[in-house]
Amino acid sequence: MSHNSFGKMFRVTTWGESHGPALGAIVDGCPPGIPLSEALIQPWLDRRRPGSSRHVSPRQEPDQVRILSGVFEDDRTGGPVTTGAPISLMIENRDARSKDYDAIRDKWRPGHADYTYDAKYGLRDYRGGGRSSARETAARVAAGAVARQVLGDAVRIRGALVQIGDLAIDRDAWSDAEIDRNPLFSPDPGIVGTWEGHLDQLRRDGSSTGAIVEVCASGLPAGWGEPVYGKLDAELAGAMMSIPAAKGVEIGAGFAAAAMRGEDAADEMRAGADGPEFLSNHNGGVLGGISTGQDIVMRIAIKPTSSIRVERRTLDRDFNETTIETRGRHDPCVGIRAVPVAEAMMALTLADQYLRHRGQIG
Repeated sequence: MSHNSFGKMFRVTTWGESHGPALGAIVDGCPPGIPLSEALIQPWLDRRRPGSSRHVSPRQEPDQVRILSGVFEDDRTGGPVTTGAPISLMIENRDARSKDYDAIRDKWRPGHADYTYDAKYGLRDYRGGGRSSARETAARVAAGAVARQVLGDAVRIRGALVQIGDLAIDRDAWSDAEIDRNPLFSPDPGIVGTWEGHLDQLRRDGSSTGAIVEVCASGLPAGWGEPVYGKLDAELAGAMMSIPAAKGVEIGAGFAAAAMRGEDAADEMRAGADGPEFLSNHNGGVLGGISTGQDIVMRIAIKPTSSIRVERRTLDRDFNETTIETRGRHDPCVGIRAVPVAEAMMALTLADQYLRHRGQIG
């Protein structure tokens, strides 16, 4: 299986399967001298881990990260810092229940990657989907924590859930502080109860729903990104589309820009104390593939979880028509835990672009 690596100068390779002994990431290209410890990584993993509320998979995984290489105690700072060598991160799987998948070992779940993995490789890991499982994203979040250290405090990345099913937030009620006060990463406190009731009903029905995640990066300077094939927005879009269950991505006004007039879509500028000030941000902080210094704003459409208890028609590996319903422990809305994953992919992309910009411009 190829293409398990992401990035060019700041390069991450993830490894491991949903029901294997462990999973993790190798981070290559991280500059030396950057503070890094397990304690700095763990809070980001805690936001993504299963079993954290009744609205996500009840699989009980502590998701404790171990740093196996690439850091060393710095006598000058009194703490561990990166050495410039590859950083190896490992997260053990503690609560896999592979027997839950015995009934579907020879059936393909509609909407899942079961059929395409079989078609490509001639075999698949039916235990939770193997590499196609969203469990793989724990390694991305751990690597994303390293990327945040590279970016430093000046760049702030914040994700939120802005829609579950057809239930969208009230943007006038947006509160960044509220995002970490509820288990659904909602910036609108008024919709949390409605979402929870909807998710409870979906779980009783054995069904699932989709969602929209919004992620924003602020504090970037102007100039990151390449103007042709290394466009910042293109690489960010690819990063978000690599998230399991992602089916759409938009930047700035996104698809709404198609209905705008030119004078409305243009982000007008005026002189500010520290350079240009923009009067709007319909382009999402990127022009010509290069950052403008405005907030990078993206939204990702996440499809409903494919593993559901509602009986669906499908085929088995011998192309016999049959039906399937998936038991086990699954998220009624995988979009909830996609919030910290989208933040991690934003951080990984920006850290890579930052180092490439520094290497070219100085």
